[in-house]
Amino acid sequence: MQTPVNPFKQALAEKRAQIGLWVGLADHYTTEICAGAGFDWLLLDGEHSPNDLRTLLQQAQAVAAYPATHAIARVPMGHGHVGQMLIKQYLDLGIQTLLVPMVDSAGQARNIVRDMRYPPEGVRGMGGARASRWGRFPNYAKEANEQVCLLVQAESQESLDNLEAIAMVPGVHGIFIGPADLSASLGYPGNSGHPKAQAAIEDAIKRIVKTGKAAGILTPDEALARHYLELGATFVAVGLDNNLLARATATLAAKFKSDVTVAPAGKTY
Repeated sequence: MQTPVNPFKQALAEKRAQIGLWVGLADHYTTEICAGAGFDWLLLDGEHSPNDLRTLLQQAQAVAAYPATHAIARVPMGHGHVGQMLIKQYLDLGIQTLLVPMVDSAGQARNIVRDMRYPPEGVRGMGGARASRWGRFPNYAKEANEQVCLLVQAESQESLDNLEAIAMVPGVHGIFIGPADLSASLGYPGNSGHPKAQAAIEDAIKRIVKTGKAAGILTPDEALARHYLELGATFVAVGLDNNLLARATATLAAKFKSDVTVAPAGKTY
């Protein structure tokens, strides 16, 4: 059996837009509902959702039943010994594409690239477990490095200052703009729609695209998502499962109760 090709990584290399959904409910049952919706990718969130290795595994297994949808996982952190351990464990689950938060420098990006790769290119421990289908992919140790895909998050002024240097690190395949944390770093917490925050986001997308690497972002605002795609963003998450559920249930309740407030569609938290 051959090690599976990473379709998401392939799509980024071919500059084909990939539309995704943020999945934070931490349950394989709801994840499977989302997997059947038709998105190109689902982000299984290990940073701000109550996921552990077992819940991530269950969700990855649920997504695998829908080959047109790719499971991406966000680690809680990607730096230091803890980050190295988590990256190894997430990859050993068989998740080929990782999103790593709070990457501010090229040096941090290089370390993460090394953590994701087997020697001699990196320092990932030799033990593929489910990723190698328990040895049923006989060449996994030799082929895995070509199939892993690294997306790093730019979420601070420092990351914007180092954007081109981060993008040019070999093994970084895309840079994801974290609008909430970035806007907070710029002085506008809870207001990623502030004109100065939006100007910084647009400039960042253009700069990433200019380097030849893929740019990504999350927004539940349809018009804004289309705008980012027009600017050249390649992987765009256009909604969040918890946001969709919260809005849909509140909208239904509001049809029968006058005291129910429905949050604006563009809010992510």
